[in-house]
Amino acid sequence: MNNKEGIYSDVIVVGGGAAGLMAAGHAAEMGARVLLLEKTDGCGKKILVSGKTRCNLTNSADLKNFISMYGDNGRFLFSAFHLFFRPELLDFLNSHGLATKVERGGRIFPVSDNAHDVLSVFKNYLSANNVQIKLNTKVTGIIIKNSAICGVKTQDREYHGTAIILATGGATWPSTGSTGDGYKMSSELGHNIVKPKPALVPLIVHEQKLAKSMQGVSLRNVRATAFQGEAASVDSDLTPDCVYGRGEKKQPRFPVIESRFGEMLFTHFGLGGPIILLISLSVVEALEKGPVSILIDLKPALTREQLHKRLQKDMEKFSKRKINVIIKEYLPAKMIEPFIDLTGIDKDKLAHQINAVERGKIVELFKALRFNIKSTLSLEKAIVTAGGVSLKEINQRTMSSRLIDGLYFCGEVMDIDADTGGYNLQAAFSTGYLAGEKAAEYVKLSSAYK
Repeated sequence: MNNKEGIYSDVIVVGGGAAGLMAAGHAAEMGARVLLLEKTDGCGKKILVSGKTRCNLTNSADLKNFISMYGDNGRFLFSAFHLFFRPELLDFLNSHGLATKVERGGRIFPVSDNAHDVLSVFKNYLSANNVQIKLNTKVTGIIIKNSAICGVKTQDREYHGTAIILATGGATWPSTGSTGDGYKMSSELGHNIVKPKPALVPLIVHEQKLAKSMQGVSLRNVRATAFQGEAASVDSDLTPDCVYGRGEKKQPRFPVIESRFGEMLFTHFGLGGPIILLISLSVVEALEKGPVSILIDLKPALTREQLHKRLQKDMEKFSKRKINVIIKEYLPAKMIEPFIDLTGIDKDKLAHQINAVERGKIVELFKALRFNIKSTLSLEKAIVTAGGVSLKEINQRTMSSRLIDGLYFCGEVMDIDADTGGYNLQAAFSTGYLAGEKAAEYVKLSSAYK
């Protein structure tokens, strides 16, 4: 139906990412006339880059552990997950010809390892349900009348509708179209925005020269622990021997902020890799309170006493070797020179010349390689945006606005985020499905009263 001011649809979905595609498809499946407006030249761009282009769809974790991965806001997702959770998602994908597989850490991927196959499912889903898609169409505002939705404004016209689903994403990966537009539109309607912060993002350190000297070195089976306080003042004995962070039952004691075990790497500006990304949001929040440091335990499987004994044994066995040759058995080659420099020991010193105090310095450095955190990379460089539209103003049972009738939210535009492992995409699909269903029901109910 056309009118002189624009085009009418039952439901207008703003944003063609994972949440928006699911919302549009399901709303149309329920009988609504759906228009999807996407600001870029193609839908699903973040789907295509997720999971290193393999698309980590979801995770095999049970519901309790799944919810815990979103922190305190995880409870908000119970209704969405009750309606559409992992089993429903996998059934949906399978019914459209996409087989999936489970990998390490419970991560679930398409068998093809190709994110394009996931996007093809959604394109076919929308096409089969007659969703109208308009690309290169940037929504600049939402039109309301008497606290109810009327439509949206774009750069060149208005589109009218009964319900709007805001699925604009966060403010990370701007090349995919996520530039924080939804925050501005929601704020203009009276919604409070929890300050967007980078999550799952590399860290910039003050000791950049040291980090750069080890650039490219990837470490496995190490422990990184974030502390509140400057690195030099931290007692390394406080480094825990267990994991603290989202999804874990135990809570750390001050000054420990978070502790992770696994893989990390050094970059020209600081620290990156899986465990650093997991720690990053806690670091961002802690930096607002004061200095933050990270201590890296390079040998977490060994106690200080065990390291002392092993080092002493090696030095006695190879007494004529230089200290840098001895350390070669403990560390990647690129780390040896910077490591020895930090101990203050002459790299040409022979093993039998190393005294107990110097061995102690080596052991301490193995157990606590220290960095002071300056900041994170910018929000745009993060994998996920933390923050967004306040969940207090969204009905978790319907994804509808508590302020504006006919306005719905889904995906990363809301103040919900999780660790890596498929949790963020599952939240996008689940909230999109719920928003699509309730928006379609709202349209039917509105029509019945006209």
